Amino acid sequence: MTPHEFITKWSNSKLKERSAAQSHFNDLCQLLGEPSPTDVDRDGEDYAFEVGATKTTGGRGFADVFKRGYFGWEYKGTHANLDTAFAQLQRYAVALDNPPLLIVSDIGTTIRIHTNWTNSVSKTYEIAIADLEDADKRQWLKDAFNDPERLRPKKTRQELTEEVAGEVAADSDEAGHAFQDEAGHLFRFHSGRRSDLKPATS
Repeated sequence: MTPHEFITKWSNSKLKERSAAQSHFNDLCQLLGEPSPTDVDRDGEDYAFEVGATKTTGGRGFADVFKRGYFGWEYKGTHANLDTAFAQLQRYAVALDNPPLLIVSDIGTTIRIHTNWTNSVSKTYEIAIADLEDADKRQWLKDAFNDPERLRPKKTRQELTEEVAGEVAADSDEAGHAFQDEAGHLFRFHSGRRSDLKPATS
């Protein structure tokens, strides 16, 4: 399947999640030249559709696609709220052995890849279905299937915290200097005003 064929078939599709998710994913595999779950894992242990998972909030649900050590993937209907889908997938993450990538997609407009490494800054790669002719964006998906490490953010959470703390300290110093300069200016201004005043005469 070519990018143009995929875009033509799926862009703004009106199909519901349940009826379209697996077909959409299989077409995406064809587009990327990747095997689908049923091509390589007949037991459904490490790469499968509809993998049951216990939610961190209690109860059970299903990840639409799961590839152990690579990603969990949650689908929604076209134009659905993908933030809600991401929150849902996060509740499954522990039961799915905390895959490095949490991917959410609606059927017809958007795919989002969220990184999920411990002690790494989270990063989101967003791919519009209409932009799948862009080789760089298709590569993000190829990396998700084959080499998630290529999508890992470079900064750790500690490094980000230290960077933010440094910026806050610099801003505080700058604000302190500005306050001192302004206070000095006001002091000189009022001192000058007082020296201009003449004593009242009777």
